Amino acid sequence: MTKLYPNTSNIPQGRTLLPLAAALSAALALAACAPIPQLKPAAQAIDASQLGLPAQTSPAPSELTRASAWWVALRDPQLDTIIQRTLAQSPSLAAARARIDRAEAQIESAKAADRVTVGAGFDATYQRFPEHSLYPPPYGGSLRTMSTVQGEVHYDWDFFGRHAAELNMALGQAKAGEADQAAAALMLSAQVARSYLALGRVLAQKTLLTQQINEREEALSLVRQRVVAGLDNAQDKRTAESPLPELRRQALVLDEQAGALRQMLASLSVQDASALRELAPKLPQTLPMAAQGPGLDLLGRRPDVIAARWRVEAAGHQVALARSQFYPNVSLSAFAGYSAIGLDKLLQAGSLQYGLGPSIRLPLFDTGRLSAQLQGSAAEVDAAVAAYNGAVLDAVRDASDQLRTVQSLQEQQREQANLLQNAQASTELQTQRFNAGLGNKLAVLNAHGAVLQQQRMALDLQGQLLESQVSLVRALGGDWHE
Repeated sequence: MTKLYPNTSNIPQGRTLLPLAAALSAALALAACAPIPQLKPAAQAIDASQLGLPAQTSPAPSELTRASAWWVALRDPQLDTIIQRTLAQSPSLAAARARIDRAEAQIESAKAADRVTVGAGFDATYQRFPEHSLYPPPYGGSLRTMSTVQGEVHYDWDFFGRHAAELNMALGQAKAGEADQAAAALMLSAQVARSYLALGRVLAQKTLLTQQINEREEALSLVRQRVVAGLDNAQDKRTAESPLPELRRQALVLDEQAGALRQMLASLSVQDASALRELAPKLPQTLPMAAQGPGLDLLGRRPDVIAARWRVEAAGHQVALARSQFYPNVSLSAFAGYSAIGLDKLLQAGSLQYGLGPSIRLPLFDTGRLSAQLQGSAAEVDAAVAAYNGAVLDAVRDASDQLRTVQSLQEQQREQANLLQNAQASTELQTQRFNAGLGNKLAVLNAHGAVLQQQRMALDLQGQLLESQVSLVRALGGDWHE
């Protein structure tokens, strides 16, 4: 049924506005009828000085920028291609982008709440009007069509910040989503880089191991010749044979590791492993970037920390939204159109109707539910602050641990370099003795075998250092910053 509205065109304008103003004043006065509960003190975020970070001297930045590709510093086109494909094809990043799109839709919805809404409609109902009703004959007791066509305008005034709180909460959630996406991208790029460098280390190890096996086989052949000549015995032969099975076993392990790393890279970059069958990364000596320790800007570069901070902001605006529910909701509606009994009279001047009036809603007897909502929102703030504090602690610990590992591996490399230098010096000495006719080829091979073993250990340290540096880059937030 279509509502009939009285025609207000003949009512003096002053008489119309005075009751509206009185009603609005009464609504504002009655707002005190919805008491707002007293909340306990909110949880506090960890201060940087508590964690040994420098004191903050400037306000925390508030605008997010997307990170540059930190991995390009390695200057490896193959790695660039794999990481770019990973970031483009990753299901987890696609899900993160979908969450951002949803948050942006919520922002648009919050913005729309502060705009004037305009609508239009047409209704037509064929019905019987009863004799005993407000419709006199000939309408009472007859079958007729009740029709209405009109336009409506509605505006909801944001006197108490409800719309602003909704918008700010949606903005905070969207920013948290952007930071989550950046955190996922950073994690994925670091995982790909570590796997790529690990594959390079395994392949380099396989090259040294193959050379080691070849020299052990050459040494075994010389021992066999010496046994035939009576210069060595069966025990010497068994001693020369014993390293080969272990070296061949290590070769099988390296082949298995290379296959697993190629499969991991293929899975991360969403492609078939056969596409990476010929992938052969070359290990750089070190990452061409300075390894800085965790400073205050760590909290502005770690996307997971920034996401947690934005969730604290969004939760604070949710409290403001819950608090605004205790105040009156004031809106203004206007309509104009035609309403008539019978379609033939619908657009006649006598069918014209229009109206204008406020709508006031007071939370007089619903404060129990509103109080629960407010207290629940305050608890969400405490939970968000606790999550932020946990993210800060994890970030500082993670960055400190990775930096400590990098420093330790660098010290180990210096000691390993001394061992390798000693082994190379011993090999040079044996080679000089062999060239002077004072030694045999077997001594040279044994000495060079020690060099290869030290080179393999140095290669392991180099690979571990590179992977730890990538982990440090991740722990420091890459180049992603506010």
